[in-house]
Amino acid sequence: MNELNAIMMIAYRDLMRFLNDRSRLLITFIFPVIFIGVLGGSLQRNLGQNIGFNFMTFVFTGVLGQTLFQSTASGIISLIEDRENNFTQEIFISPISRYSIMIGKILGESLVSFAQLIGIVLFALVVGVQFTLLQILIMIPVGLIVCFFGGAFGILVLANLSGQRAANQIFPIIIFPQYFLAGVFNPIKDLPPILLFFSRISPMTYALDFVRSIFYLGSPEYDKVVIFNPFIDFTVIGSMFIVFMILGTFLFIRNERNR
Repeated sequence: MNELNAIMMIAYRDLMRFLNDRSRLLITFIFPVIFIGVLGGSLQRNLGQNIGFNFMTFVFTGVLGQTLFQSTASGIISLIEDRENNFTQEIFISPISRYSIMIGKILGESLVSFAQLIGIVLFALVVGVQFTLLQILIMIPVGLIVCFFGGAFGILVLANLSGQRAANQIFPIIIFPQYFLAGVFNPIKDLPPILLFFSRISPMTYALDFVRSIFYLGSPEYDKVVIFNPFIDFTVIGSMFIVFMILGTFLFIRNERNR
């Protein structure tokens, strides 16, 4: 019970920080306008007739998966802020599991990601992206899986960073190429060998493909936009999650002890 209470309190703290940050709330609604409305609309107008599927829906599912993955991963950067404010020292001396602390952080940032997801879905409705209520409801458990995967990835990346400045410089370099390697805006069914290699080792690739494989399940466009069977995506995500979580938590705790 103590472990569960600790997880919930850490998650609640991160959610409240997001809801009280007006600039971050504003950005939540700006990015769907840019990505889905401007980019998706432009691609649909110029390429949609020739490619065989609706580009607005394709970009919508890409932005949805990318937001859940990246928002949770980048939200873990608050661990660096907590470290600089010595908050992590206070929670790490408490009699709770280190993994409970990490799970609480990931859960909190997952809730933040879902708050952003509401803005994406509402804007998609405004610009005419077609989806059913069932498709959105199915995205809830799928989204939680993607969020926890992104959170574990964030812990691994940020575990050895010395401060927020380093995190703000390095993390975009790691995450931005994955927009294209994972196919947020562009199809990646056929790629040159070198890009195919980097695409297949990109964690975001499996997160986005998992979202699309469930969203498009049973639709005529399925084979045109989905790369792997959802079971394969889930297996890869689960395997990477375990590795990222164990290794990332170990490295972060080791660095805390060495401070």
